[in-house]
Amino acid sequence: MDSIDQRSFNNLYEEVRDLLRVLIATPSHSTQESTTADVLEQWLHARGVDTERYGNNVVARHVGGDDQPIILLNSHHDTVKPGGGWTSDPYTPTLRDGRLYGLGSNDAGGALVTMLATFLHLRQIPDLQYGIIVAATAEEEISGQHGMALLARDVLPPLHVALVGEPTQMQMAIAEKGLMVLDVIVHGVTGHAARDEGTNAIARALPIIDWFHTYQFDRPDSVLGTVKMTVTQINAGSQHNVVPDRCHLVVDVRIPGQYRHEDVLDVIRRHMAINADGHVDLQPRSMRLRSSRIDADHPLVCLGHSMGLTSYASPTMSDQALLPIGVPSMKIGPGDSARSHTPDEYITLEELRSGIATLCTLLERYCR
Repeated sequence: MDSIDQRSFNNLYEEVRDLLRVLIATPSHSTQESTTADVLEQWLHARGVDTERYGNNVVARHVGGDDQPIILLNSHHDTVKPGGGWTSDPYTPTLRDGRLYGLGSNDAGGALVTMLATFLHLRQIPDLQYGIIVAATAEEEISGQHGMALLARDVLPPLHVALVGEPTQMQMAIAEKGLMVLDVIVHGVTGHAARDEGTNAIARALPIIDWFHTYQFDRPDSVLGTVKMTVTQINAGSQHNVVPDRCHLVVDVRIPGQYRHEDVLDVIRRHMAINADGHVDLQPRSMRLRSSRIDADHPLVCLGHSMGLTSYASPTMSDQALLPIGVPSMKIGPGDSARSHTPDEYITLEELRSGIATLCTLLERYCR
């Protein structure tokens, strides 16, 4: 970092490393994050930082004036519930061979404490050209209504740029596809399986599944590619000798920014109307998880490249999808996305230390 000595940096690193241990030891499943929100508030207060609390979201500001452009630093403090296969208690932070194990260590505790460390560092620099807001959000893992969606709707001012903390190995994820989940009901007619009766809804669903698998939208994005549709769940039938009259499909639709969700949904509806003979009902669960990106030639991205960071399009979603529409945003943080939601999740201490140094340097140079 350009304006901090090694001793001060070591102190900062040790403080956030210890905070990460406390967060791991404090269960914070989505919608149940009040205790970790308390931890974060108390930790910031102890360092002289005023906070604002919105549900289980914790916000702090360092803004010089009303006309100062604002950079948002964000990550989340909720976790998924631990699955099977853990070889140690997921809520006991365990250091072994330079790896800090525990639920949420990688996704996204390491990124969260990196954002907090960067915020504390930037507060010490006089005459910043940008105001800084840090937001530790709830309900990211479920894209809930009371996390980033609440802040974007009711709290955040206009933003110059946003950095969303997720495990990206400290590379710059400059684009994400949006998400639309569809419930598709294919109707048939019930009958006895032993006789030639009824119309099998599963059989009717087969060409529909094939269409979702093979259809190609015709406007690929240079970074994110094109729309990707995947049938991820199928449910039909009640017993072995009854022809099912209903087959329920769940379709995961990933949408790059050159398409609106409404346009993609219209293409799907028109296909169903033409080729499914009126035997299909289709309903999107949500239309709010939009594609996000920052231009590849944005000054912040160019600065990152000059520091040796690479950029890529991310296959996973984050709170970027719920930021106010039009805000340039990138995803960045220590750790590896491949470890997220896995048994024995961990982040290495070297990843954490290096990530803090990198992000502090990047933002200090950008903000001066």
